[in-house]
Amino acid sequence: MKCIRTYCFKLYNSKKNKKLHRQINAAGLIYNHCIALHKRYHRLFKKQLNANRLKVHLAKIKKLERFSYIREIGSQAVQDIAERIDRAYKLFFENLKRKVRTAPPSFKKITKYKSLTLKQAGYKFLDGNRLRIKDTIFKYFKSREFEGKIKTLTIKRDALADIYIYVVCQIEENEVLARTGEMVGFDFGLKKFLTASNGKDIEAPLFFKENANAIRQANRNLTRKKNGSNNRKKAKLVLARLHKKVTNQRSNFHWQLANILVGQYADICIEDLNLKGIQKLYGRKITDLGFSEFVKILEYKASHTGARVLKVDRFYASSQTCSCCGAINFATKDLRVRTWTCPECGSHHDRDRNAAINIVREAEMLNDIA
Repeated sequence: MKCIRTYCFKLYNSKKNKKLHRQINAAGLIYNHCIALHKRYHRLFKKQLNANRLKVHLAKIKKLERFSYIREIGSQAVQDIAERIDRAYKLFFENLKRKVRTAPPSFKKITKYKSLTLKQAGYKFLDGNRLRIKDTIFKYFKSREFEGKIKTLTIKRDALADIYIYVVCQIEENEVLARTGEMVGFDFGLKKFLTASNGKDIEAPLFFKENANAIRQANRNLTRKKNGSNNRKKAKLVLARLHKKVTNQRSNFHWQLANILVGQYADICIEDLNLKGIQKLYGRKITDLGFSEFVKILEYKASHTGARVLKVDRFYASSQTCSCCGAINFATKDLRVRTWTCPECGSHHDRDRNAAINIVREAEMLNDIA
């Protein structure tokens, strides 16, 4: 079975990295030039500009002196930028047809442009931890060996100006068969990260909240610095480090928890929630918990261990249904109701625990039908 695996490595900090920063800046200029052409073409002809025509246009204008920055990066990287924009516009028009709130691709600040992608040419991995990009050799922290056929190499920078390489490889893997074992249901919550049907709950670590005071102080320091000064640049890096720390803490928690869950349970049942809709209601707290990212990581780990992630329809009334008698109590639609008593059988329920029990039962029934 063929599958795609991405490896991430950090480049050594070096003066040579300035060349990569210039190339990423050039990619940002190309991106904005293509966006301008798309907007003008759509304004004149009410049509989407074809990606192949855009590639031909970029190949012609790079011979001109005013567009010499296009020659900073390889031709395949230039083509990839045109393809990125083409995919973004297609998604934009599809969302319009589905009446999904959306916005077209827009211009980006060059300093905030993140990456460029090389395909078959323009780079070569050498012995050890050395990588040649065009005519320059860079060293990277080779934390592990990568295997398979390399499909693309993406060079990406973060807010700290650190540069990472993402190596996308196609590898052959044996199919992992589903295993038998314990089934559990989980309900996402705000006070608890996961409420389990068997009582083994997972507490919610609010990493952003824990670092909120330091982030608030760093923001204040940044606003007091003069625009364009070196002190402002230093203050901006301090703030970026704090945000990166929060992101790394959250990601580490998600990966460790996913490893534990797929090791303990064969079937993990959750609700297929509209997480974007919930985020609009609760804002920063939902972002801090990162439910959407956790579900992606959980599904990835489950696919490699034989566990299954079973999703129950988001419209199933898991919180309103009594797990003892099956009666529905519509009064519990109000999310402020955390505990309730069933009017039919008199059973007393914790809202989230009751939902977790109903989720695992519904998933088990649907799985038996399938």
